[in-house]
Amino acid sequence: MSQAQADSEPFTVPITVRGYETDTQGHLNQAVYLQYTEHARWSLLQAAGIEQAALVASGIGPVVLEQTLRYKRELRAGDEVTVSCAFEWGDRKIFGMRQLIVKADGTMAAELTGVGGIMDLHARRLVADPGAALRELATDPKVLGLE
Repeated sequence: MSQAQADSEPFTVPITVRGYETDTQGHLNQAVYLQYTEHARWSLLQAAGIEQAALVASGIGPVVLEQTLRYKRELRAGDEVTVSCAFEWGDRKIFGMRQLIVKADGTMAAELTGVGGIMDLHARRLVADPGAALRELATDPKVLGLE
């Protein structure tokens, strides 16, 4: 269902807006946008070969530290969208996240920017190098933007 794009393009996953996800105005409920972006992040990890069980067994887990969601255009039941996901790695305990929700006609419906980390589930602290922690578990780290 999900597919990795060429190195220059972010990972994307397709989603169809379901009627039960809409509010009384017929718009996609605001909280569901966050669920779509979360789904894309987990799909990206899976495409890189990282299963949730492997994260837990390794004693680490991804955490969202900050998110800003900008709504650009409304979404309605039946709309086909793609949700992208790209991580921006640095040399700190945190990494950037950029995600776009784009309608089938190319119109951007929403943009999420955020900050994430990888938590040591025993120490309850962020690991020093989140990219290295994920690279160690990944069968295809390139999907994550890691070499």
